[in-house]
Amino acid sequence: MRRYLRIVVLCLACGFCSLLYAFSQLAVSLEEGAGGGGGKPQAAAASWLAGGGRGGARGVGSAGPAAHPGRSDRCKDFSLCYWNPYWMLPSDVCGMNCFWEAAFRYSLKVQPAQRMHLAVVACGERLEETITMLKSAIIFSIRPLQFHIFAEDQLHDSFKGILESWSFLQTFNYSLYPITFPSENAAEWKKLFKPCASQRLFLPLILKEVDSLLYVDTDILFLRPVDDIWSLLKKFNSTQIAAMAPEHEEPRIGWYNRFARHPYYGKTGVNSGVMLMNMTRMRRKYFKNDMTAVRLRWGDILMPLLKKYKLNITWGDQDLLNIIFFHNPESLFVFPCQWNYRPDHCIYGSNCQEAEEEGIFILHGNRGVYHDDKQPAFRAIYEALRNCSFKDDNIRSLLKPLELELQKTVHTYCGKIYKIFIKQLTKSIQDRYDRPPKESIDENIEWL
Repeated sequence: MRRYLRIVVLCLACGFCSLLYAFSQLAVSLEEGAGGGGGKPQAAAASWLAGGGRGGARGVGSAGPAAHPGRSDRCKDFSLCYWNPYWMLPSDVCGMNCFWEAAFRYSLKVQPAQRMHLAVVACGERLEETITMLKSAIIFSIRPLQFHIFAEDQLHDSFKGILESWSFLQTFNYSLYPITFPSENAAEWKKLFKPCASQRLFLPLILKEVDSLLYVDTDILFLRPVDDIWSLLKKFNSTQIAAMAPEHEEPRIGWYNRFARHPYYGKTGVNSGVMLMNMTRMRRKYFKNDMTAVRLRWGDILMPLLKKYKLNITWGDQDLLNIIFFHNPESLFVFPCQWNYRPDHCIYGSNCQEAEEEGIFILHGNRGVYHDDKQPAFRAIYEALRNCSFKDDNIRSLLKPLELELQKTVHTYCGKIYKIFIKQLTKSIQDRYDRPPKESIDENIEWL
């Protein structure tokens, strides 16, 4: 009996040693892979440093031994492989402990941060609006941003000059693109609604290497981190490819259900000013339609839809999206109105319950309300963010003067509920800029 017991103990010991050896090989392979294969491990650099298109690259830097001068690496650069097992290492190499330290060092290296891709299309006099939108995205967001800016050629130098002046932030990257449409119908697409607005329909076909994307109109303001709407991608079920908010909450004032001469999604249609897309799924999907019994891919369905409905559509590309998702309702994720809050939600009285409870997450100043006196509450938010700098103190001091301006708008329906305009904004500023340093560090480590 004792003999069998000794054999079992011996087998267990051998198995344990073999396991340690296997783990040591794994740790070394991970280190060598992270360092570029062979030689000393290189510091891992964030992948979003590499910029594309005509924009400049922005990065968060890198981390490694040089980034931590107070920490010494006890394990020397010595290959732990089949020919150099730990028991044959020289005396000045720490042997078996190299496995544990190598694994520990590997876990501390900064992994490439996942980029959040944000696209916008700017034509005509939309430069200032677009810049203010981009600023609002940068101010509150936590993870790095990749901007895809589609603009007329005459705007490129202005965009580049302004964005280059923000290079000290090191929190975003950008690419500038020309406005492009299918050559055979380019003029028709460009004038379909507002100048260049229908460019958004072709983003899945142009940005072929981008998996997911948040498209926004130029008149959007983020009052909460982009990270939060980006996280909705995880809530998509297996059939959903995009997310939008309803065009109206109240059918009695809805446009589509009263005036549309074409199919539209749901009871009141959807608004495309804020559109979250899984573009990989969009490119792969075959869409049901009312033109043929054959299902069509995204690149094949757009022009036939335009030819069939161009005399019946009023809101251009948004109408085409409504038609597509009318026939494919299982493909759309609908998020609440607080993610796309427009004058329609308060112009005749408040009708966005989610915003009343939690505040406005994304403000959409359509109908030019940022630039006239029809909706002064919207204009007050826009001017506050337009004039805000990136200095922490300036952002923290944004709220008090803004609230005083909003109090001057109570003669309007939207102004009467002005507190919902700053409810989420206040929380975003507190979370991002008033949090103790330790909490901010922990949060950054979490998304890494």
